[in-house]
Amino acid sequence: MKKIGEGRSCSSNSEALGEFVYIQSVEDVINIFDDANGKICIVDDAGTTTLGPILSDLAGVLCPFGSAGSHLAIVSREFEIPCVMSVEFLVDDWSSLNGKKGKIVTESEDKGIVYLLE
Repeated sequence: MKKIGEGRSCSSNSEALGEFVYIQSVEDVINIFDDANGKICIVDDAGTTTLGPILSDLAGVLCPFGSAGSHLAIVSREFEIPCVMSVEFLVDDWSSLNGKKGKIVTESEDKGIVYLLE
């Protein structure tokens, strides 16, 4: 397991396992619509609006921006989906994580750690 990011945990669940997918557009959501179950989505813009159709199927949500008061964080918390906001990734190209297995861990009440499972 390799640590690839850290941010503010905004969820009521302590951890999630899944396959990373970087969502950049509505088209990306459409492409995984029938296969969203178990995905950990990385989204950087209009998170809740973009992820709305698949949010309840996701294993987790990661966003490099925002706070615990962000709409995406609030909705994820209501759906009991692990969510980490303001993630500082240790990888430059988030799309390089597509298809790889990952894990979100809540280390403390508000600290979320993102791991790549190797």
